Amino acid sequence: MNFHQRQQVLNVIKKQLRPHDYQQWLPLGKQCYLRFQPAGHILGSAYVEFKLPNHEIIVFSGDLGPSNTPLLPDPKPPKRADYLFIESTYGNKEHEDIATRTERLNAIIDHALQDGGVILIPAFSVGRTQELLFDIEQLIHQRDLSSSLPIILDSPLAKRVTKTYRRFKKLWGKEAKQKLNNHRHPLAFEQCITVENHREHQALVNRLASTDEPAIVVAASGMCEGGRIVNYLKALLPDERNDVLFAGYQAQGTLGREIQSGSHTVNIDSQPIEANAQIHTISGYSAHADQSDLLKFVTGIPAQPKAVHLIHGEKETKKELGETLEAEGIEVVY
Repeated sequence: MNFHQRQQVLNVIKKQLRPHDYQQWLPLGKQCYLRFQPAGHILGSAYVEFKLPNHEIIVFSGDLGPSNTPLLPDPKPPKRADYLFIESTYGNKEHEDIATRTERLNAIIDHALQDGGVILIPAFSVGRTQELLFDIEQLIHQRDLSSSLPIILDSPLAKRVTKTYRRFKKLWGKEAKQKLNNHRHPLAFEQCITVENHREHQALVNRLASTDEPAIVVAASGMCEGGRIVNYLKALLPDERNDVLFAGYQAQGTLGREIQSGSHTVNIDSQPIEANAQIHTISGYSAHADQSDLLKFVTGIPAQPKAVHLIHGEKETKKELGETLEAEGIEVVY
């Protein structure tokens, strides 16, 4: 598909889209209504309430975000849901809390500063990258590392998404807005460098591979299956001074999973590459609610739903979450 054809497709899609604010009922025909509520998954995400002609309300959660994330507000449960369809992605898990993930990130930064190494963070461009930048800015501010540790955002898509996050500050959480009030810019701080083109990218890869300059590189793709992170891994993975930090799920069969699982040698672009860098995984950056968050969302509805339907989850995950809900006296449909 060429550029002109892509534009035609995009124009057709745009004609089908109608932006609508949160917390306002939108009529669907004469007797049905729809309302969006903040879901906390990524910026602008929403769960949906449907009001039917018989006055019953059906709620579809879509992807719900976790609680206590500093960048986005926590999702609040609806005031009423006669029937609730809720995701169960992490219905049998608990995420690391914010303090724990920040402490672990801080320790990895210590290693980079001591050894002159590079921290490579393969990250999804939407949501994950912005959460990471927020935490990194906080640590730089606390430790006064403004001149000793450049932060490199090397992903064209992540750059555009981050710009969108900055544009819609009104949707940020209280902690993020407080930073702005204190004249700090968690997604546009001075040390954060963006890479404009492939030539700059390749020059930066070569420089980091040939010097003792510590740095943090955030680049796509999140599972290392493509994107600019691949070139960084080829050049920097063999050096034990460096660190690779996984902050997202690595699917079976991906390069990210192979590195994460501790393989001593991996194939990148048909070349065997030694994996001598230190490998870390931080689970606290998930954009999905964990079991406690999901339970809090359901039990936070003032009048218990007639039924809670579990969707978007593995069989065992649904089973564990369902049993937890049933212990609260809630009717569950699998």
